[in-house]
Amino acid sequence: MAVVLKILAWVAGLLGVGVVVLVLSVVIDAALDGNRLETLTNTRISPEVQAYVAKPGGSGSFPAIIMIHEFWGLKQEIVDKARLLSEQGYVVVAPDTYRNQKTDWIPRAIYLSATTPPERVNQDLDAVFNWLSQQPEVDTGRIAVMGFCYGGTAALNYSLHNNRIAATGIFYGQLVTNPETLERLPGPVLGIFGSNDNLIPLEEVRAFEVGLQQAGIPHEIKVYEGQGHAFVQSVEAIQKGGAQGEAWQQLEDFMKRNLKERPRSDVEPVLTRLPTDRYGNPTPGNLFQMVWSHLNHSSHSHP
Repeated sequence: MAVVLKILAWVAGLLGVGVVVLVLSVVIDAALDGNRLETLTNTRISPEVQAYVAKPGGSGSFPAIIMIHEFWGLKQEIVDKARLLSEQGYVVVAPDTYRNQKTDWIPRAIYLSATTPPERVNQDLDAVFNWLSQQPEVDTGRIAVMGFCYGGTAALNYSLHNNRIAATGIFYGQLVTNPETLERLPGPVLGIFGSNDNLIPLEEVRAFEVGLQQAGIPHEIKVYEGQGHAFVQSVEAIQKGGAQGEAWQQLEDFMKRNLKERPRSDVEPVLTRLPTDRYGNPTPGNLFQMVWSHLNHSSHSHP
């Protein structure tokens, strides 16, 4: 019995040391972070929100897209995607929803996504939407929101919050499946997922699709076979084609149909409370899935 107790004490000690090291790693990463967003952003949306804004060439009244980053925070990959999408004739805003924080370290990415209140994210996205509405080159009746991973979750939540959103693009974000909740969506939805995504099971994707059908929301859901979580990565990878290029082309086609070909809208905004968000209320199982699903992606991410 004494030997068993010693082994248990030894294991508990190792776990305790591991927890301390993990916490310290998050603190150290935050301390080394500095103000790394200065080189990525070019616009101050509000006192709290900065963003990268990409505009198309020429003049006119353009549709706009709010593009929300992954759980790493605003990084070069998202800035590059914003530029690429703007070439199709959109004003694209990629806001920093972490308020001047980003990371390449998975434990801190989990910490940031889990401790950023979804209600505050909606407030910051309200500021982005209002800023876009004041820009003379933006058609305020044609503003969409989209995002990747954490950003896909935030995009869905924001569309449930603001009924002036013209369309919603979700790249492997956490989902809401209740038809009564989904009825609040103000426009069509694009959902891009991978069949090998451990974070978002296919059963949940199918339940989301059924919920949209029951709610009467126009939607386009595509599961890419053999792809895991966060499979759409850099612009260079997108331009090489394959599943990444196909998913990006599907996004462009969706936005063309639902923004460029959409008539102007005079609907007044109705702002509502968002549903429970699993990033905002994580469980140990979800945190483990986030780590596992992003290990491969982090190895390919650009700093």
